[in-house]
Amino acid sequence: MLTRKIKLWDINAHITCRLCNGYLIDATTVTECLHTFCRSCLVKYLEENNTCPTCRIVIHQSHPLQYIGHDRTMQDIVYKLVPGLQEAEMKKQREFYHKLGMEVPGDIKGETCSTKQHLDSHRNGETKADENINKETSEEKQEEDNDYHRSDEQVSICLECNSSKLRGLKRKWIRCSAQATVLHLKKFIAKKLNLSSFNELDILCNEEILGKDHTLKFVVVTRWRFKKAPLLLHYRPKMDLL
Repeated sequence: MLTRKIKLWDINAHITCRLCNGYLIDATTVTECLHTFCRSCLVKYLEENNTCPTCRIVIHQSHPLQYIGHDRTMQDIVYKLVPGLQEAEMKKQREFYHKLGMEVPGDIKGETCSTKQHLDSHRNGETKADENINKETSEEKQEEDNDYHRSDEQVSICLECNSSKLRGLKRKWIRCSAQATVLHLKKFIAKKLNLSSFNELDILCNEEILGKDHTLKFVVVTRWRFKKAPLLLHYRPKMDLL
C-alpha cells in the first residue's frame, strides 16, 4: 500500500482559526454552517456580532452564543497534527493560573503529569512490553476506580425550578466537572424527576436558554464571569420558540 506524506503547511487552512490566524485552541464550531474557530476568539467576536466570521451567515439574531459548540474531534486532530502544541497550551494555562495566584485545575495537572511520564520513559529507555502493559493496565484501573472526573476543574451549581408544572430537586446544590455539558444536566434532572425524556426540559442562565452542547466551563465564562459561585441555573418544561 502506497503512502504519501503531506506537509503541515498544506492543511494549515483547515486547522487554523480565521480570527487569530493561529492553530485552533479549544476548537468551537458554529452549528449553522460548521465553521470552526478558537473558543475565546469566537466568544469575543460574538459579543458584538451575530454572524459567522467566515461565511457571514446569521447564526442567531439575538443569542448567537447558544448556537456554537465545543468540537472535541477537531481539537484532538489539531493536537495530533501539530507537534508540541498541546504541551505549549498546557504550559500557558498553568502560567496563567499561577500569575493570578489560583490553584491549577486538576485536568491541566493530569495532562502535565502524563506528558512528563511519557517523556521520562523514553529518556530512560523503558521499552519492555510487559512493564508498559502492566503500567497502563494499572493506571486505567486506578482511573476507572478512583477518578470519575474528580480531577477535572470543578463547577458548583444551584439548580432551581421556575415552573409550577415541575417539582424542585431535593438536593439542588451539586458539584461536577467543568467539562460536563448542559445535556448531562438535563439527563440528571430528568432522572431525578422521573421524566419520560430529558428533551422535555429547558435549562436557563440569566433567563437565556442554554444550548445542549455547551460545557459548564463555557457557561461560567460567558454568562457568570464576574459573579460569585455557585452558578445559578433554572429548569422548566421545554417551550417551542417560533
